Amino acid sequence: MNANFKNIAVTLSFVTLITGMMLANIIAPDKEFSFSERRLLAGLPDFSADLLFDGKLAEELEKYFLDQFILRDGFRSVKAFSRLFIFGQMENNNLYLVNDGIYKLEYPLDEKSVLNAAKKLNDLYDLYLQGMNVYYAIVPDKNFFIAAREGYPAMDYDRMLEILHREIRHMDYIDLFSCLSIGDYYRTDHHWSQDRIVRVADKLLSRMGAQAPASGMVYVKREIYPFYGSYHGQRGLPVPPDTMAYLTNKVIENAVVYDHYQKTYERVYAFEMFYEKDPYDIFLAGARPLLTIENPACAGRKELILFRDSFGSSIAPLLLPGYSRIILADLRYISTAKLAEHIDLTKKRDVLFLYSAPVINTSWMLK
Repeated sequence: MNANFKNIAVTLSFVTLITGMMLANIIAPDKEFSFSERRLLAGLPDFSADLLFDGKLAEELEKYFLDQFILRDGFRSVKAFSRLFIFGQMENNNLYLVNDGIYKLEYPLDEKSVLNAAKKLNDLYDLYLQGMNVYYAIVPDKNFFIAAREGYPAMDYDRMLEILHREIRHMDYIDLFSCLSIGDYYRTDHHWSQDRIVRVADKLLSRMGAQAPASGMVYVKREIYPFYGSYHGQRGLPVPPDTMAYLTNKVIENAVVYDHYQKTYERVYAFEMFYEKDPYDIFLAGARPLLTIENPACAGRKELILFRDSFGSSIAPLLLPGYSRIILADLRYISTAKLAEHIDLTKKRDVLFLYSAPVINTSWMLK
């Protein structure tokens, strides 16, 4: 009797648990975005005969149920703990931890992508930039400083630079690898901290012939805490948050940012973005196809076109001492052919291509 009661109790408990979880998943509203993973979540697919008969409907439904599962973050933590501390794996979700710093594996080097990046730069030069002073610089990712030393695979950065130097024409290279260290980056994010890159801005301005250095300005350093970088939630297990730092002064505060697509005027720092999907978007409101920063405090008339990824958002304000106008183009969101529709490319300006190593290694995203 006791054995039968035990079996019935276990069965009822199991059925209740499964039924409760099923009902909870049905009742719970779908989420569009995962703040911990920093990505859009799959939505319920629209039914169609084509999806049904080619088998993709089942795949889309599987993605939907996995993404919308109510205990997803909890199970992600269990998975991360199991991989790292039970099975002895060195990474989880391609992320690994060294001294409370989170790093994402960027490996191996895709030489075809590097060649494509060089071709993209050359095509832009031939199409729009002939006769201008053109430069390019690569921002190393955090793995450059840590991966090989800690026994993790790392891309061949020397080979990347060798290909770029060989293939890129009519442009001067500015080396940033030698003036950066791992301490210049956030522990929980892949970006550099703006307060640590004034010397990087100095080097760029000096090489491009600007008269005023970034370090010649007086800045007020402000901090926002806590800052959970993009790697924080992706790892699946908690680490202490960062403190975000930004630099400001009258020049930066009085600069005006024009969004060519939204046709709006904004400020350099969009503080409200700190509480949105990506806190790093406080710098120039994040990823935008085409922006122009007007700097009324600059005595000269030099202008700069900055082809950039997200690293360019935080360093652009530090380049304002040298330029009355900085045009920022993000080729991940605007095609080369569209540039001339929005800006006058016949005017002679300085031009800087500033891209992080992972973007060069996945350059197919550049339009």
